[in-house]
Amino acid sequence: MTVAELNARYGAPGRIVFRPGFAGYPNVVLANRYGTAEVALLGANTLSYRPTGHGPVLFRPARRDADYNRGDKFHGGVPVCWPQFGNRFSKDLPQHGFASKMVFDVRGTEYSEDVTEVTLGLRDDLVTRQLWPHAFDLTVKVSVSMKLNLALTTTNTGSEPLAFSCGFHPYLAVRDRDGVTVRGLDGCAYTDGTTPEQRRGVWAGDLKVDFAPDHIFEMKPAPRHAYAVLDPGLKRAIAVASSGNDRAVVWNPGAETRLADLAADDWMRFVCVEPVSDWPGGRTLAPGANHVLYAAIQAHLETADGMNAGRMA
Repeated sequence: MTVAELNARYGAPGRIVFRPGFAGYPNVVLANRYGTAEVALLGANTLSYRPTGHGPVLFRPARRDADYNRGDKFHGGVPVCWPQFGNRFSKDLPQHGFASKMVFDVRGTEYSEDVTEVTLGLRDDLVTRQLWPHAFDLTVKVSVSMKLNLALTTTNTGSEPLAFSCGFHPYLAVRDRDGVTVRGLDGCAYTDGTTPEQRRGVWAGDLKVDFAPDHIFEMKPAPRHAYAVLDPGLKRAIAVASSGNDRAVVWNPGAETRLADLAADDWMRFVCVEPVSDWPGGRTLAPGANHVLYAAIQAHLETADGMNAGRMA
């Protein structure tokens, strides 16, 4: 559908607006009294989120959306990793899967006084079955309320079990990575993905992000998990709550890793705290079954010292 057709069918003046966007495909902007978010139909990536009274909560490269091509990697926003996170589940699939390179359909939009949302969908077709021979239905619901809410639902629409893993990869904007700490991981077993031998241990206390981490944390059994990124440079804390994940990954590329769409010092401007389901072995869905990965992101402008991740999330 064209931008004009999308606005005629799904838009709402001042609340839900479609416009030309990422890599030449439409973006949708969601707005209400609590803030704004912009979501690309290509990949269902939430490109930006700005609560009322705050600066941007998500890091977004300075490179123009229109300068990307469909196959380019985009290091910003909240990419959707599906049907695998990383590349340890299946070497036959691209890194972080293929959903981020697919154009999602708009399945619906809704708004009320307090919530503005869009639901995007992707089904298997000839292209996806060449990459991954399974029948599926994937939905991504993004809503702006007092938080940014993200829900990724995987449904097995085939007659055989399918195995997959998935994750959200939020790039959380910070003033200076080296001053940031992540709270909520104390006592979690972890794997250090930066080491050839995949060093393992149990984390104690807060994680100070003054190095280039790629740490995969095993979450303690709970219906919901809560983390907080404490940023004294901006006097801001970003709370992340999640469910449907049994792992959380903390990642930053550091100065030595050059990514094509980032400036030389962009690595200092974000920290990724990523809810991940079933890494590395995958989750098996029976025919007709589904799995929901949920994340909520909320910013708090107050002194970071002493903040409690559970209270904020």
